[in-house]
Amino acid sequence: MKYVQLCAYTIVVKHLKLNKTHLISILITLVLIQILGFVSINYLGDYGWSVFLFIPFIIGFLPPYISGKKITITKSMAYRLSFAALGLACLALLVFAIEGIICLLMASPLLALAVWLGSYIGYKSSGSNFMNPKNTTIILVLLSFGFTSFDYFNKPKDLIPVRTKIIVNAPIEAVWNNVVTFDKISEPTDWIFKTGIAYPTDATIVGKGVGAVRYCNFTTGSFIEPITTWDEPNLLQFDVKEQPTPMNELNPFWDVHPPHLDGYFKSYKGQFKLTKISESKTELEGTTWYKVDIYPEIYWKGWSDFIVHRIHERVLNHIKHESE
Repeated sequence: MKYVQLCAYTIVVKHLKLNKTHLISILITLVLIQILGFVSINYLGDYGWSVFLFIPFIIGFLPPYISGKKITITKSMAYRLSFAALGLACLALLVFAIEGIICLLMASPLLALAVWLGSYIGYKSSGSNFMNPKNTTIILVLLSFGFTSFDYFNKPKDLIPVRTKIIVNAPIEAVWNNVVTFDKISEPTDWIFKTGIAYPTDATIVGKGVGAVRYCNFTTGSFIEPITTWDEPNLLQFDVKEQPTPMNELNPFWDVHPPHLDGYFKSYKGQFKLTKISESKTELEGTTWYKVDIYPEIYWKGWSDFIVHRIHERVLNHIKHESE
């Protein structure tokens, strides 16, 4: 831990050439965002616009704004201050076992964009007469309530479908048998599953037909899937009654389990659709319907769709291999 602190001090103070005023502005920023983040996540249960846009904007805005009110700073120094604050904020999330590396990396493009915008506006505002400390505080408080309220009321309503298709060179009946249950899949080579993202290992079923319960086993636990449609050998549909955590977070200092691993990504139902192309060729389509309660949805949906497709491909390719 002392080595980490020494490295942070060396980078922030010596390499970035920051003085006392700069450091005070960064410290004020870090204290404020910790309070905002704690309230948003632990009391309001939101991983949304406040966490991924407003708080990074504050990280970018406050250091050059506070410093610029005391001393003259350049635009390049404003950016250095803001991204130094971002780096220290991310380091604090790791050191205090609040977050893991993978989710920080996934969020980094969004964070960097918001910090850059905040830094530019903070630099410009530091020289503005209108943006005095009183007016700036009022604006930031109003924005804080606005973003928090938006997150609180803006909950996901529609299920998001992800469909993946593959052609299997085998009779439809053989493919069906490997869809219902499948043996243990070999260890993954896909890089995404090396990061701690949960991946399927095998599937079993108890019973047959509607009402049977399928267990799709992942590295973090099992999806419990009551069968709702059993149209052999064409369609298998199921609900998701229970699901495991979507990943094991990586943290160089501690074992962590951030709140966003519980219920913020939820699968509701799925299906396997088989279409006979010829006596020895079958089209196999897997679909998952889910919700992601993390915003901006358009950003996190991209990550979720990418991961679900990778999971589909792992299962479908295994079924193809076993059937052929």
